[in-house]
Amino acid sequence: MIGTTPGDTGTTLPVAHAGTTARVAVRLLARRPGLLVLVVVSTVLAGVAGLVAPIALGRLVDQLYATAGAPADTRIGHVVTAAALTAGAGVLGGVLAWASWRWTAVLGESAVATLRHDVVGHALELDSALVESAGPGDLVSRVADDSRTVATASAQLVPMMVSSLVAVVVTAAGLLAIDWRLGLVGMVAIPMYGWSLRWYLPRSGPVYASERAAFAERAGHLLGGITGVRTLRAFGAEQVELARIDASSARARDLSISVFRLLTRLAGRNNRAEAVVLGLLLGIGFVYVRLDWVSAGAVAAAALLFHRLFNPLGGLVTMFDQVQSAGASLARMVGVVRTPVPHRTDRAPDGPAVVATGLRHRYSEGHEVLHGIDLHIAPREVVAVVGSTGSGKSTLARIIAGVVPPTDGTCRIGAVELHRVDPASLRRTITLVTQEVHTFAGSLAEDVTLPRPDATSEELWDALRRVGADGWVAALPAGVDTRVGDGGHALTPVQAQQLALARVLIADPAFVVLDEATAEAGSTGSRALEAAASAVTAGRGALVVAHRLSQTRDADRIVVLENGQILEQGPHDDLVARGGRYAELWQAWSNGAA
Repeated sequence: MIGTTPGDTGTTLPVAHAGTTARVAVRLLARRPGLLVLVVVSTVLAGVAGLVAPIALGRLVDQLYATAGAPADTRIGHVVTAAALTAGAGVLGGVLAWASWRWTAVLGESAVATLRHDVVGHALELDSALVESAGPGDLVSRVADDSRTVATASAQLVPMMVSSLVAVVVTAAGLLAIDWRLGLVGMVAIPMYGWSLRWYLPRSGPVYASERAAFAERAGHLLGGITGVRTLRAFGAEQVELARIDASSARARDLSISVFRLLTRLAGRNNRAEAVVLGLLLGIGFVYVRLDWVSAGAVAAAALLFHRLFNPLGGLVTMFDQVQSAGASLARMVGVVRTPVPHRTDRAPDGPAVVATGLRHRYSEGHEVLHGIDLHIAPREVVAVVGSTGSGKSTLARIIAGVVPPTDGTCRIGAVELHRVDPASLRRTITLVTQEVHTFAGSLAEDVTLPRPDATSEELWDALRRVGADGWVAALPAGVDTRVGDGGHALTPVQAQQLALARVLIADPAFVVLDEATAEAGSTGSRALEAAASAVTAGRGALVVAHRLSQTRDADRIVVLENGQILEQGPHDDLVARGGRYAELWQAWSNGAA
């Protein structure tokens, strides 16, 4: 089952329940059964090797007591034998522990790498409306923060926890084997540690869940501040956004301090349990020796074995806070993987035209953005959409591109609904380009040929030439091999948009949707991007959400959208002659341009 945790916006991506998370973790670990067997065997043997020293020292106590009047050589021989056994077991246990830690870390890291790959791959298949409603910070924090937490746990926490658990079990068995009565005294520690956990877990669990949600909220605010820096500067709102970031960071900090406060109180309870049980073991052991029920060496060995439990048993309890943190992160990652994806069909788009019928869409109850849109776009027809801000242009574009499913109505190519088509098959037919483009880290050639990595050098340069980018690309230090994206050569908004349009030419879809794809150009780069957009739409069907009315004049048809409805449509000259809403927009645009 999948649960959800509300965030700032009231919606986040789902979080998996504990049972689902555990099953997914087991399946990931079981993918490498040979390595899993090596982990189990080496860990158990390392735990057994740890029993040798306490038992050998306890036996030495009895031997020295029994040979009190024997020659010194005999007694020294007993000491040498005990020392040799202890040293040999220590070396063997160290080697086995190292192997166990190494193999456990490799097993865990490989499982986390697979899960991280699954999370990103699954997120790309999710309904975009769900991802957007959660905000970018939620998904980014799962792929980055949560993934890092789980990876750290798999490399450090899991090996320690496995070895500690095996050490506790093996040592407890050793205690019982020395003398069952002494073993029962040692077992008193179990309920005391249990009481500590019973106090700790109900208090720490909600705090950890809130802490992970606070990290996601902080990531969302940081991303918003970074990506919206130009808007913030334009309105002088930097301090307002910084205050929001400070508030979310302070909440995350306070929750982390609350976790640490709980952890220190838990450590104190653990120390109390260790002191009480060790005192009981020595005191009762003294009585048992006086009653001649056990030997002094047996009590010494039992005390040493119980002391040996301090670190692994206390560590297991203390590690519960890290386990909960890693578990919360793992549940968030598994929640993405287990989120149902929209039902897809294996059928590829099979028609020549895009047909939208009765399109209605709402992002929330009571707020419908589109109201019964009917639109037919013929093959090779370029349709421009204009309208006021908030009229539903971008929503229509995203539905036509198959990115967002309509609330009601259908959008098809032939007999296939677009949002039902497998994304890979759909993108070979329809490509969406928005004003928010991304430049991927790597060479410029890799960035442009992303849709078709096998594109030839001639095809690459032809695409760059058609969007007007060949000149400045040739002037780069390494041409198409110049590194762009994060840490690479900085591109202007116009150059980045030209590369995005060049990708479309490399992909060569039958239909393209341009949602204000030239909006970032500004007045200086508008002509260059409009020419690039014209090259992209030439010879293919297109829906163009026009940022400037200069883009609409050469369109085959213009659709005027107002309040989520088609107000009028037709060729440019006809609409201007009609004297309606488009004529008003064109007149205002012409006067502004003049």
